[in-house]
Amino acid sequence: MSREKGDFAEKKAISFLTNLNFTIIETNFYAKKLGEIDIIAQKDDVYHFFEVKSAQTFDLAIQNLTKSKLSKIKKSIYYYLQIKKLDVAFCINAVVVTDNCIEILENITI
Repeated sequence: MSREKGDFAEKKAISFLTNLNFTIIETNFYAKKLGEIDIIAQKDDVYHFFEVKSAQTFDLAIQNLTKSKLSKIKKSIYYYLQIKKLDVAFCINAVVVTDNCIEILENITI
């Protein structure tokens, strides 16, 4: 996917999450040598770390949520919590953006 399409999907995801009363804390947090967290948000005292996946269909989008990708996200989250000195409840989610809909997958694990 091109960077332009990825940016567009992330903007749609941010708007979607804001409409669901999430507070956006940060976007595109990059942990050197670990990975990137697309969206960090908060709702009801819980931090939500979102990976944004986009494709023409839902199935194509979620195929890119691999074990390796999730491992990098987890390492990036722990790094983020450490440098921000946060001891908070959190979960890892995905926002799937397709041509026809946007959907949240909560508490993803592989």
